[in-house]
Amino acid sequence: MIKRYMTFQKNNGIAPYIWTVLCILPFYFIFQSPSTIQIIVGILLTLVFFILYRIAFISKGWPVYLWTLILIGISITATSLFSYVYFAFFLAYFIGNIKDRIAFLTLYFIHLISTSASINYNIVTHEKLFLQQLPFVIIIWISVILLPFSIHNRKERGQLEEKLEDANKRISELVKAEERQRIARDLHDTLGQKLSLIGLKSDLARKLISKDPEQARSELKDVQQTARTALSEVRKMVSSMRGIRLKDEILRVNQIIDAAQIKFESEGEFTLTNVSLLTENILSMCLKEAVNNVVKHSGATSCFISIEQSWKETVLTICDNGFFKGKMEILAEGHGLIGMKERLEFINGSLELLTNEGTTLNIRVPNDAKLSLEEDSK
Repeated sequence: MIKRYMTFQKNNGIAPYIWTVLCILPFYFIFQSPSTIQIIVGILLTLVFFILYRIAFISKGWPVYLWTLILIGISITATSLFSYVYFAFFLAYFIGNIKDRIAFLTLYFIHLISTSASINYNIVTHEKLFLQQLPFVIIIWISVILLPFSIHNRKERGQLEEKLEDANKRISELVKAEERQRIARDLHDTLGQKLSLIGLKSDLARKLISKDPEQARSELKDVQQTARTALSEVRKMVSSMRGIRLKDEILRVNQIIDAAQIKFESEGEFTLTNVSLLTENILSMCLKEAVNNVVKHSGATSCFISIEQSWKETVLTICDNGFFKGKMEILAEGHGLIGMKERLEFINGSLELLTNEGTTLNIRVPNDAKLSLEEDSK
């Protein structure tokens, strides 16, 4: 029990102590009253306030607004009779937790106007006990103005973060489903057909083994070659399923460009942050395809690759001094640009092609939102 209490204190800082003091403080002001009846009324008002405050927190719908108006009335009464203005702080916190924006603004202005009026009334009447705590009264009044908006905006941000997390989860599930479908198609197109062919040729060789051994031997060679081809394609499939890191791909790109005797320069940090493995994998594939275009089609003598990360997006630039063989209005299939564009659209990325003084390819992808929010909260 003590361990749980200490953990609670650690997680909430001094806030529990402030709330405790504000809960006890009304009784100090109440017992300053000269009349016993006033003391009894003050105690009852305080108890009713805290009971209704708790009920308001667990209520839903229109009763919440009814309890809030009653609590505002008790707060004004406590300020007028006992110079205790701190119930307004409780109400400011509660109003900030109201989700409906119209109700929030309505109750906010009712609370602000009524609290301001009761404070001004006590100042005008020169209430001695009230004037003694005037600096704290001003702090409470500022809290009444600012605290509800602060809490309301924080709640809205929390709701948006939850929706964003749910959206990321759904996207992750869609990616998994799409990957399963792709694997199923690849297996059907590669292994399915070749295994069927192996089965047919094996049956044919079995039938020919006694009638035409030479033909049977030829069919078995075909079976062997088909099996090897199927194994090679399976290995390629497995290789393509593995995530490709951009820092590893840039090393392979460097080797390819050097082998083509093209001058190579790079700029930027290719170890990415705030980017999911899926996004980095697609960037790596686009980089590989773009460099293949430079080596095979451009006739370039130099190639420059840069990467730049901001809080919002990652920009990958591939620039060469060669020629683009195609039309700007149509992304040529022979250059793999349509495939790159489709991959980037899957992660909300974009591709920009410039052909002035060489060829420049700008690839932009948004940083992973969830990771960015986590970084901001640290």
